[in-house]
Amino acid sequence: MQRRDFLKKLLSRTGAAAGVAAVGTAGLLGYYQPRKELYDEGRVREVGRVADMLERQKKAVVIGGGLAGITAAKELAARNFDVTLIEASADLGGKLTGWDVEALGRIFPVEHGFHGYFNQYYNLNELFAESNVGDVFMPAPGYPVLFRDQPLEVFGNTPKLFPFNLFSVLQQSDSLDMLPILKDFRQMLPVLDMFRYEYERTFERYDGMDFMTFCREQDIYEPFLRTVLHPFSDATMNRMEVLSAAEAIRYFHFYFMGSPEALGYRITTRNCMDALVRPMERLLRGLGVRILSGKKVRKLVIEDSRVTGVDIGSGTEARVILKTDRSAAREGEWSILDAEDGRKVLLSVRNGVYKAFDAACTHMGCPVVVDEKNGGFFCPCHAGVFDQDGNAIDGPPERPLERLSVTESGDDLLVSSTGNGTSDVLECDYCVLAADITGTRTIIERSETGHPEFERSIAALGTADPYVVWRLWLDKPLTSAGYPFYTVAGFAYTDSVSLFSRFQEPFITWAKQEGGSVVELHAYAIAPEDVGPDEHIRKTMLGELHAMFPESADARILHDVYMRQQNFTRWAPGDHAGRPLSETPLDNLYLAGDWVRVDAPVFLMEAAVFTGRLAVNAISRKENLKPTPLPIVPMDGIFA
Repeated sequence: MQRRDFLKKLLSRTGAAAGVAAVGTAGLLGYYQPRKELYDEGRVREVGRVADMLERQKKAVVIGGGLAGITAAKELAARNFDVTLIEASADLGGKLTGWDVEALGRIFPVEHGFHGYFNQYYNLNELFAESNVGDVFMPAPGYPVLFRDQPLEVFGNTPKLFPFNLFSVLQQSDSLDMLPILKDFRQMLPVLDMFRYEYERTFERYDGMDFMTFCREQDIYEPFLRTVLHPFSDATMNRMEVLSAAEAIRYFHFYFMGSPEALGYRITTRNCMDALVRPMERLLRGLGVRILSGKKVRKLVIEDSRVTGVDIGSGTEARVILKTDRSAAREGEWSILDAEDGRKVLLSVRNGVYKAFDAACTHMGCPVVVDEKNGGFFCPCHAGVFDQDGNAIDGPPERPLERLSVTESGDDLLVSSTGNGTSDVLECDYCVLAADITGTRTIIERSETGHPEFERSIAALGTADPYVVWRLWLDKPLTSAGYPFYTVAGFAYTDSVSLFSRFQEPFITWAKQEGGSVVELHAYAIAPEDVGPDEHIRKTMLGELHAMFPESADARILHDVYMRQQNFTRWAPGDHAGRPLSETPLDNLYLAGDWVRVDAPVFLMEAAVFTGRLAVNAISRKENLKPTPLPIVPMDGIFA
């Protein structure tokens, strides 16, 4: 009997036992199963009446319009808070934000990259349901892994019951041979140890080492490491070599080993902006949330260890931010210099006149680079284009670059920010800081919190290695691609391939009409030694596409959108203990985002929504309001 046939028969026979256990029959099978549960926040029993909402409104300001901020704003507004949500970019959504590009005589939506919505995203899925997103999802037909040097592996939806979920992975793989595993089962014991995830024990034992070292020291079965652990851990957007082993174990517990939902996820049949972000925005506006988009928070106004207001910096004072030698400004060329407050400054001389701009893109704050094509500037994060006068001319930015003033002082040049000497401060009773890591660090650095240890914990937050998203319109279909999405392993840059012309409009229609395809290549995390010129990365990734789907070598690129970004959370060894908590030393300031330290097994988008709810639950306890229940996968692994 073939190994695969043997396992299929084993699964079919034991499935009956699983069904018996599922209806309550005593036994180990029924006992050792992951089950959805509610997070215990450790709160004491509330004394007195607990209300659903405030009788008299209080003001709350939420900073950051990503999933964490949207969630916090929604939860506060539902409790009758007067909520203002501030977002630096033109639209809400954070990493779900999208924008339109003009290509091939049409308008197409683009976004940060492919997203999968897993069944165990309980809090996120509740937010989508409350936003009435409608029928915008389709189930993913499987989880294929495309290797450079071994055959394709396809992991479909696995059984929900242990140990059949693990058997199913082995059964579905042609590379994971049962005979060597049974011969030396010790190679798989560290994998079973992942079923023993327990927050305190796991982080105490394993947060000090990276996941690759953990796998090598534990002598994990090499084919399992290569086929399963390595490609799946890359989806954390952190490389195995710099990913905390404890975070990796929590990640696998959340997505597979401790999840009651098996390996199932959905994808959107429309772009994220139309399918998800705009319905969430409509929900907020319907609840009375005031949304200030395109506004940057400069700092928090703090008195007596309380946030009394949020300075959105629309009229900040003019001040010198850079002093440099005249030689730094060259006729007809742009220099990129570091200002005293950490920002990047563009400086040049044009016809004897000094010109300077803040190099932060007005879309989401990424630093722009000089665009040799038009003599202006280009934002590599989201393909925004500015002319030499700083005006936005293409891509998602709507506002021009901030112009800076330049004055001469002897042999030096003084570059100053502009302002009118006033400050626009929004008063608040509560503040939720839900910006990304870069924004959060900048805001806290400018605010005088009076709590040095808290400030150090924020300053220590880091982003993972840069990643690349490259969307290509090709004049030919990829006929050898059988799935809409592939995880990729073993290549220099490419970690996933998404065929948008297989699952999302308007790309499906365009591909049918033109006989082409729309493909997105994603490099999850590029090691420092591999960060090179964009042309090199493009050339390499294109060659990798040709290796994966040989017919693409004959295809012509009709249009492309190339983005290099660095905004995912770093999960390095030792980071966890120093992360800030949702509740802060300031009496009315709370934090939300996937970078906040929590003991709950949540990750990525689910962590953002979870911490948004967690922050508002803390505020609710202060106001004697009912908290929102927080559904999670089990806190502990089944063998903990």
